[in-house]
Amino acid sequence: MTAQDLRASSESTVEQLEHEGDVAADFLEELLDIVDIDGDLTLDVRQGRAYVSVEAEGNGLALLSSPDTVQALQELTRLAVQSKTGSFSRMILDVGGSRDTRRRQLEALVDAAVAKLDDGATQASLPSMSSYERKLVHDIVSERGLTSESYGDGADRHTVISRG
Repeated sequence: MTAQDLRASSESTVEQLEHEGDVAADFLEELLDIVDIDGDLTLDVRQGRAYVSVEAEGNGLALLSSPDTVQALQELTRLAVQSKTGSFSRMILDVGGSRDTRRRQLEALVDAAVAKLDDGATQASLPSMSSYERKLVHDIVSERGLTSESYGDGADRHTVISRG
């Protein structure tokens, strides 16, 4: 098997990702019913991943939209999808705009790191974060014309920014 065949076999089709999103939405709808929260779910496929967004009127999702809670719900939902489909899921969950909020926080972290570089530092390290957050940081850093690399293993994996 060639490297291209291996990549193709490991990449999910849009149909598979849509199915992942459907399974995730079913799980999340049941969960929202249990905690008696009304929410509207939106499914999408972006950048080779299923995206599930939960929105609600008012502040009904306030308790569920903190970054740690969204991360935990995402992991639970991924496990539910894996249990149902038999395949590992890289599904992304957004609750009440939590992903946009987190992107803004990461942009502020990158801006602070850039300020350190402007003050003469050769590199600036960011705290450990998830692979999704590191990808966002790499994208933000690239947009600002800088270089970034990830270092460390597991929960200690973090991003280091430099001028390149």
